Amino acid sequence: MKTSALLLTLPISILANFSLPASADSTAGIILSTKCQGGYNINIWQNYTSGELLYRATNPNGNLSLGKGTSQATEGVRVYKFRKGIYEYWVWDGTLDNPQSGTLEVYKNNRILMKQACRKS
Repeated sequence: MKTSALLLTLPISILANFSLPASADSTAGIILSTKCQGGYNINIWQNYTSGELLYRATNPNGNLSLGKGTSQATEGVRVYKFRKGIYEYWVWDGTLDNPQSGTLEVYKNNRILMKQACRKS
């Protein structure tokens, strides 16, 4: 009986772990949450202790989690930047015309690959 219960529990726990959306844990607080065109959901978190910025994204192609982000005010709008190898991910917190809008930009070798309009959620 114990073996059959373990065999049933193991696939359920594995499925539950893989189906959870990308998120930070209790050591970080969310500072920006956006829903972008193309099914991209982007969350920017900040670690309570270190202040490190964290990027968590879910999209039709899978989930992406990055750390060591930077933040700067550019043209009156805050932009969060993250790097993974030759790729950069920029998340704009608002636009000059609408503070509830934003943009997700993805660069490869400093050339833009994708630009998606976003709305704060």
